[in-house]
Amino acid sequence: MKLFPVRGGIHPEYRKDLTSEKAIVVLPMSAALYIPLQQHIGAPAEVLVTAGDQVKKGQMIARNQGTVSASHHAPTSGRIREITEVAAPHPSGLPQTTIILEPDGKDEWGELPEPIADPFAADPRAINDRVAQSGIVGMGGAAFPSAIKLNLGGQKKLEILLLNGAECEPYLTCDDRVMREHADEVVDGARIMAHALGTPRIVIGIEQNKPQAIELMTRAASVFSNVEVVAVPVQYPMGSERHLVQAITGIETPARKLTADLGIVVHNVSTARAVHHAVRFGRPLVARVVTVSGGAIRDPKNILAPIGARIADLVEFCGGFAARPENVVNGGPMMGQPLPSLDAPVVKGTSGILALTAEEINDRPDSACIRCGNCITICPCGLSPVEMSAFIRKDNLEMAAKLGVTDCFSCGSCSWVCPSHIPLVHYFNYAKGALRDQENDRRKNERIKTLAEVRTIRIEKAAEAKRAALAARKPAAGTAPAAGASEAKATTEEKVNP
Repeated sequence: MKLFPVRGGIHPEYRKDLTSEKAIVVLPMSAALYIPLQQHIGAPAEVLVTAGDQVKKGQMIARNQGTVSASHHAPTSGRIREITEVAAPHPSGLPQTTIILEPDGKDEWGELPEPIADPFAADPRAINDRVAQSGIVGMGGAAFPSAIKLNLGGQKKLEILLLNGAECEPYLTCDDRVMREHADEVVDGARIMAHALGTPRIVIGIEQNKPQAIELMTRAASVFSNVEVVAVPVQYPMGSERHLVQAITGIETPARKLTADLGIVVHNVSTARAVHHAVRFGRPLVARVVTVSGGAIRDPKNILAPIGARIADLVEFCGGFAARPENVVNGGPMMGQPLPSLDAPVVKGTSGILALTAEEINDRPDSACIRCGNCITICPCGLSPVEMSAFIRKDNLEMAAKLGVTDCFSCGSCSWVCPSHIPLVHYFNYAKGALRDQENDRRKNERIKTLAEVRTIRIEKAAEAKRAALAARKPAAGTAPAAGASEAKATTEEKVNP
């Protein structure tokens, strides 16, 4: 397949060799699992259990609520200790409602939904319902409920299901290992999703620095005429769905549009494997592969960890710290977020835990911009980071918005290449948050204004109806009084004038 050039991008030191040859190993069961109600984009799930309940592995313990939400299931069998507030795996460290499960050591599966015997003869809605019921979200890090994207087949004309196996972030190799060790399951999950979407073609994009994954996935896909594996250039951020689409199809996704508007839906390779398990075996998403790496980790590994395991347990399983970590990151070093505590749990979107040394971070004080233009050259979105940051520093968010700051997806390329070490992404994240708050306030004010106008109209209508009712009860001017009233008046006059 012919590939197309993609704007910008960088080539950081990938350091995937720390774990790329490490096969997936299973984490020993923790003493307790911490399952947050919100580990996905959208509304938090609704609790279905109470303290003291005994649960089986795979049992739904929190149900999705609202249009965008995801259910959660017990990662093993055991007893619900309590439902309380626990620090989230988020830089804020703010607490969120979490179900704490004490494993009983049996790891006993509960009653699961019946497997869908022939997924390719099933109604697409049955596939979507099973994916939603299984709590599957995007496992590349975004954690968007997968069933919603699978429903796009009934809304748009789709041509390609693009499976994202690029894994362009340095250090991370969890998707690489999933493709190498479970290629048949990934391809089967992709075919099931393509059936649900109604897409005739499946393309699997893998960066060229994963030759074994390319070979094994190509072998697994070779028996299906509509499945193609494409090796894409090693260029960060090739794992961005918009840039992967452009590299493979040559089509650029317009700002504030979806790749689905181009007829292409993108899913992660690990998400495809989760769909395979849900449809073929009725198993919900209760565990995921996590890369634990970085210069501060004694023995880096790719670990199959149950959802809710403490990050401290994963670090300990890797032999602990060989050196003092300067920063512990949830995700990759470019787009990941610093962790507030090792007590935070693994969630569905946790692709990596990186313990980085001061040398790896290379953190230095920022200095004045030298106007080199490197950030403009490498920006994969074609933006002008230097200009946007200048306006943001002056709190001129309106101009930053006009320059397209909301189109930035925080890949970090500009910060990485900046010789002055200006934290450009921090500025852009601040601006996007502030602009989002302004937009929310504007919508809230418009809603209040609309409600006030509706109330005023309602009061005026009620007053008008009241006036009309009073007017209807009064006799019209010039009409004769009723007969009884005339007789009473005559009697009164006789008494006054006998």
